[in-house]
Amino acid sequence: MMIAPLVFVPGLLCTESLYAPQIAAFSDRPIMVADNRLDDSISAIADRLLEDAPDRFSLVGLSMGGYIAFEVMRRAPERVERLALLNTSARADSEERAKQRQVLTELARKDRFDKIPDLFFPGFVHEKNETSEHLRAIVHEMAAETGADAFIRQQDANAARVDSRPSLARVACPTLVLSGDGDRLIAPDLSVEIHQLVAGSELVILEDCGHLSTLEQPEEVTAKLRAFLA
Repeated sequence: MMIAPLVFVPGLLCTESLYAPQIAAFSDRPIMVADNRLDDSISAIADRLLEDAPDRFSLVGLSMGGYIAFEVMRRAPERVERLALLNTSARADSEERAKQRQVLTELARKDRFDKIPDLFFPGFVHEKNETSEHLRAIVHEMAAETGADAFIRQQDANAARVDSRPSLARVACPTLVLSGDGDRLIAPDLSVEIHQLVAGSELVILEDCGHLSTLEQPEEVTAKLRAFLA
């Protein structure tokens, strides 16, 4: 039986480095990392992913990557063999979150993008990892690779995304929903909500883990993915 290729979709301000531990662990299969930096709408990013991806694949999306995965499932569910939704939400932006995005976007427009990684960092990690210089360095590196212009496009895409909850009942492929108990950016309750709306899905809440689960608990996340994808 042929092993399905894996398509990883990074989150906001993140690059393939978000999945570095998992890319190394799954080197026995074809891997593609979707580019979420070129377009200013979730639909356009999903179209680009589907254009570049193999005919059939397993899909893994974290945070914004989950928003894109929901759109892929609406457009081409028959192409996705398995779906893993990490640290994400099926809801559209709240008014409060939309205002926060505007503030950060304005910073980037005013040539103060260098401030943004440190503003995001506490929300990106579990409180126990706030002093981790290793994780902070990765976040800064991914932000630099993303750049201000792409960050603005990503924020515009996220702010305009639709509520995906009504479409979750149509997800028919095996689905893993994963979060961290200390995710301060997207609360684990929102992963529970996805799990309740996707029939037959598996729910995992990792302990001592924040938003960037693939980097904070790489061995745990890889083990859960390996069992799920087997």
